Formats: sequence, structure tokens, C-alpha cells
Amino acid sequence: MNEADPKLQLQASVAEAMERLFEIEASALVPEARLYEDLDIDSIDSVNLIIELRRITGRDIPAEHFREARTVGDVMGILDTLLLSQQT
Repeated sequence: MNEADPKLQLQASVAEAMERLFEIEASALVPEARLYEDLDIDSIDSVNLIIELRRITGRDIPAEHFREARTVGDVMGILDTLLLSQQT
């Protein structure tokens, strides 16, 4: 991973978690991939993903922020916004 770019590190960590948790091929994890329709991630999977994102980031990530997430890109955008707003 590129230690100089925390955003790229985060993207790689999230992709690795999704591959591991949901057995999704890395090639399917493109920003426009729809979580439910394309990747078959259901509501229980979403909860597991949020738990894993909390572990990866070491931050509290409220589940309600992800209610509107429909794509992999949405998830990354929400994480970027949340993590940037929590930096001091």
C-alpha cells in the first residue's frame, strides 16, 4: 500500500475487507458497482461491513450515515467525508 496517501490506503483496506467478508472478486469492486444489485450485499452484510470499517479506521462510524449508500463509490465518499470531518 502507498503509505504517502492515506486515501489510497483506506480504499485498499476497504476493498480487501469486502473481498474477504463477502467473497467478492477485486475486479468487481469498482466505484459504480451497486452494493445490493451487483455485489449481493444485503442489510446484514452492511452491518458487518460497518463493523469492519470501524475496526479498520479505529473511528466510530455511525451506521445511519450509510443508509443512502448504493455503490462502492458511495461508501468511499461517506468514509472520506466522515474521516475528514473527524480530523483535528
